[in-house]
Amino acid sequence: MSQPSPFAIASILGMFIAATPAAATDKLRLAVQKTGSVAWELEIIRLRGLDKANDLEIETVELASPEAGKIALRGGAADIVVSDWLWVSRERSLGADLVFAPYSSAVGAVMVPGNSAIASLGDLKGKKLAVAGGAIDKSWLMLLALAKHSGLDLKRDTSLMFGAPPLLQEKTLQGEADAALNFWNFCADLEARGFRTLIAMDDVEKALGAKGPVAMLGYVFDGGFAAKNADAISRFLKITREAKEILAASPDEWQKLAPRLGGKDEQTLAIYRRRYAQGIPRRPIADEEADARALYHVLAEIGGTDLVGPARDLDPGTYYQSRPGK
Repeated sequence: MSQPSPFAIASILGMFIAATPAAATDKLRLAVQKTGSVAWELEIIRLRGLDKANDLEIETVELASPEAGKIALRGGAADIVVSDWLWVSRERSLGADLVFAPYSSAVGAVMVPGNSAIASLGDLKGKKLAVAGGAIDKSWLMLLALAKHSGLDLKRDTSLMFGAPPLLQEKTLQGEADAALNFWNFCADLEARGFRTLIAMDDVEKALGAKGPVAMLGYVFDGGFAAKNADAISRFLKITREAKEILAASPDEWQKLAPRLGGKDEQTLAIYRRRYAQGIPRRPIADEEADARALYHVLAEIGGTDLVGPARDLDPGTYYQSRPGK
């Protein structure tokens, strides 16, 4: 029997190569709140095809609350959620192998009406203060700690109103509070309506020992999952950074997002874009971790075990270290 010619062999090999499927697309399950900023970025990723270009399939699991995300992650219903390093460190101290990759340093502020006579934290004495997020919210506890440094006990010296961010926003706009501590997007809305910033939470963080803007929120995933899927995680973090930069640079993208934001006008969208861009993490992980460690001590002192669990220091394995070269 004659041997096939080199040309025939090459043709056959070419057929096999052509029939071989492309590298398998990695699938990541991301638990998100439908109205949150993560959903905005996912919209950009989808519209620009960043996921397909990086061989990723991102399946979203929509949630009603951040707590639902934690349950989804711990129960195996999601691979990635957005939460804070405080929770990650607490879970690690209780035996969980979770890790944190910075997502956003946009935290919020204490806002007052533009014509308010309140000019400093001390002026809040005797006033009604609305606080979003509850009595152990991190921003509230840091504000409480800073006020104590100047002799002001916000628990004793102000009339406090705790509640969900949207509810407190309405009450603030109706004049039922003299000042409001709320999340950054609600503060952006208030700014568009003539309110001004009394004190931004990133300034509170610096006053308490941070050297720069701290990404309080991050992508959280299981350490074992990250070890097995390091390349997929690296590609995911890469395309989310790209989506952030697109949103920071493009007013047109915010016009597309307007329906998601309740049909905001151009002025409000511009404020959203500016505040969002300010919250993009750009610092080395070592700097983020050092500042988180400093703030952890403040929060542990004022919030106690109800907030941080049994550990008195940030767990050294809290921050995810991506693979070299990624």
